[in-house]
Parts: sequence; structure tokens; C-alpha cells
Amino acid sequence: MHEKIRAGRNRTLTVNDAEKINLSKNLLRLSNRSSVEINEILDKTIVGDLFEVIDKIPKKAADLIIIDPPYNLSKNFNGYKFKPLSNDNYLKYLRSWFPKVVSILKDNGSLYLCGDWKCSSALQQVMEENLTVMNRITWQREKGRGAESNWKNAMEDVWFGVKNPKDYYFNVDAVKVKRRVIAPYRVDGKPKDWEETGNGNFRVTYPSNFWDDISIPYWSMPENTDHPAQKPEKLIAKFILASCPKGGIVFDPFLGSGTTSVVAKKLGRHFFGIEMNDEYAVWTEKRLLNAEKDNSIQGYVDGVFWERNTLHFQKKSTQKINNQKAARRDSTLLE
Repeated sequence: MHEKIRAGRNRTLTVNDAEKINLSKNLLRLSNRSSVEINEILDKTIVGDLFEVIDKIPKKAADLIIIDPPYNLSKNFNGYKFKPLSNDNYLKYLRSWFPKVVSILKDNGSLYLCGDWKCSSALQQVMEENLTVMNRITWQREKGRGAESNWKNAMEDVWFGVKNPKDYYFNVDAVKVKRRVIAPYRVDGKPKDWEETGNGNFRVTYPSNFWDDISIPYWSMPENTDHPAQKPEKLIAKFILASCPKGGIVFDPFLGSGTTSVVAKKLGRHFFGIEMNDEYAVWTEKRLLNAEKDNSIQGYVDGVFWERNTLHFQKKSTQKINNQKAARRDSTLLE
């Protein structure tokens, strides 16, 4: 296979042969094990087939499970080709592993299951068979060309479920959204529910179940890989901040290029995931290594999620925070 020739400004992750050898040493294989303890797999990438690995994982180990399974579409995952099934057979496929994955969830844990419009009904059904569905999130996946004879597919669904609807972790303050105020409303001359700043007018709002602030990874973003179905770090960050406490454990049974593990690490959570493709698993390890030097998440600044096309304001906010930190350091030195 010929190596891709990339433009100079292309920031898509690459891994050379020497890195592959070194990074592969971090991967965990459980082929000769009948079971493992949670401390053995914590913060690890497990290489193997889900059906061969899942029964070896300790039950009730994860605070949060994020699942991005193969959708019911034709897709080539680096040699593993998933072909569309009938609706009944796709549901059978989901049922063959979903209950096993749910068994890894703590009694007060949460689970997010990703899909598109074609498989969303099957995802809802398998969720309702095993968990209490709390909500369906729809996020705008604005990428790709339009369709000439149909509506462009620009949305995906995420089903949010819990084991116990009376006892689960949800931190809404951690996932608030910062939006520009186009028509500011005042009471007695003062801003009503918004902030007036030198950089513009903004409102910090509670999140809804429709997310239009997500950017799909592309060539100029350092989180981008060549994975054909990579989820944005910003999307995964919302799941983790809302539904997993700091120091908690996040599990992803279809890890892909490692976005769930990488974001969990950036946000101070533990993680483990299963991925059957060696190359994707190596990409995960390099991304985890990069996260030690840069834990930023595109669109998440100053503890809030910013809407799209606000990079200029985000940079100003970051600079303001850095200036405040520097001032505090200088003040401490003078004491």
C-alpha cells in the first residue's frame, strides 16, 4: 500500500514504523487469559475481538460506557468490511453483544449508544430491553457533499440510558453551552441572563438534546485520523463530563482510533477499551501519548462548550485565563 502524500498543513495523525513497534508494546492482549482484574486493564487498550474479550472483563466495572458500533451500512474498517443486514438481523447482531456490554456497567452507571437514522430504531429497541432510556440526543454531523435525489444526511442519534433512573450521575453544570447573544434583552438597562464583555455578548445556557456545536474532525485538526467513522472529541467530552465523575472509569467496546480513551485521559478519568484492529489501536496509543503534552479539546474552553465559529473569542478567553494565572503566580511570589 502506498503511503499517503499529505499537504504541508495537514495535521492528520501519522505513525511511522519505529513508532508502531514501540507503541505496540503498550497494547494488551487477553487471548491466553480467562479473566482479568480491573487494575490490569485500567488505562489500557485491549486488542481483540469483542466476542472473545467481553466475558473476561470484570462485571460492574465502568461508571460510563460509550458505544459507537458499526452502523448498518457498508463500511471498510481497515480491511474488516461490515455489510448491511436486514433490520431483523441487525437487531440480532446488537443483541448478541449488547447485554454483555451492559453487564460491565455499574448499578448507578450510564451508557451512550451512537447510531444514524437507518439503525436508530434498532438501537432504541435494544436499549429499552436492557436499560431505562433517558433521552435521545441528535447532533448535527455537518460534513460531506449533498445528495441530488435525497436529503443530505447531516444528523446522527445518541441514545442515553441508565441502569437505575433513581440513582445515576449527571453533572449538568459541566456541560453548559456558551452562545453569542444576537438580540440582547435588558431589564432596567442591565443584561438579562447574558454577559456583556469586551469581546461580545454571550449567554451560558443549559444543554438540550439537540447539539449543533460539533465539528467533524478534518485534516487541519490535530485530533484527526484516517479512521472512516471517527467521532469528534468534543462530542465524547460532553458524555464524559455529564455522566462520569472525576477519577471514574469509562469503557468503550468499539474503540476505533481511541477518541473515548483520549478524551477520558484529558478530562481526568480512567478508561479502557477494546479494538480488534492493530493499526487503530496503535493510533490510540500515539494519541494518548500526545494527550500528555496537549489536553485541549476543540470547542471546550474555560469550562464551557462554545458554539461553532467562535474560535476568535475562545482564544481571547484562553489568553484572559492565562493572564489571570500569571498574575496569581506573581502575587504569590511577592508575598
